Amino acid sequence: MKQTARKLPLGRIFSWFVFLSLVFSVFFLILRIAFPPEEDGSARSQGDYVLMLLQCTLGIAAMLLPGLLTKRLRIVIPSGVYLLYVLFLYCAIYLGEVRSFYYNVPHWDVILHCFSGAMLGALGFSVVALLNNAERVPVNLSPSFVAVFAFCFALSLGVLWEVYEFSFDGLLGLNMQKFMLEDGTPLAGRAALMDTMKDLIVDSLGALSTTVIGYLSLKYRKGWIEKFQIRRKK
Repeated sequence: MKQTARKLPLGRIFSWFVFLSLVFSVFFLILRIAFPPEEDGSARSQGDYVLMLLQCTLGIAAMLLPGLLTKRLRIVIPSGVYLLYVLFLYCAIYLGEVRSFYYNVPHWDVILHCFSGAMLGALGFSVVALLNNAERVPVNLSPSFVAVFAFCFALSLGVLWEVYEFSFDGLLGLNMQKFMLEDGTPLAGRAALMDTMKDLIVDSLGALSTTVIGYLSLKYRKGWIEKFQIRRKK
């Protein structure tokens, strides 16, 4: 008797795993902030736990955002793109902040910013198509123009993220820009600027790599960038 192979929705399972990880982290952090132990032997301050709570809350909102956009704007997000998006959130928020990978894993922040810059660069190509109400990037637009737009789009969002980190660091006394060590020791001078400038440089390199590939894809009609393109529903 033949048995029909049934594919497991691994993407959906992973999405739920990430979502529940963030939800459970939020509950734990609320309890940790509301009822701090007298001595827990941890080098983390209350500000660190507030930062984790803020990031996990934003992560939950970010996971709900694609579903809202697909209904409101009638767009289709490729499953592979959504899976990469969820993977990035898990690595950046849960592993990076909650599990302290930013401090314990060398160059974790650099890897994620390079990845996010590449993703935002790819998103820039989709924005061109969506703004022109086309399924693909309009062929009458110069590939050079589209690539430059995608690159500038990615850099603009990278700068806005740094503004967000700077603003909330000042308002809530957080350490998103890593101007302090994990034990609270403040950095000074060039060392305090290293994290922000490194993030922007790596964002630029990640965006540049994607826009070069996108430019070649459009110029020579290879179809590479279309595989990552967000489309309108027919």
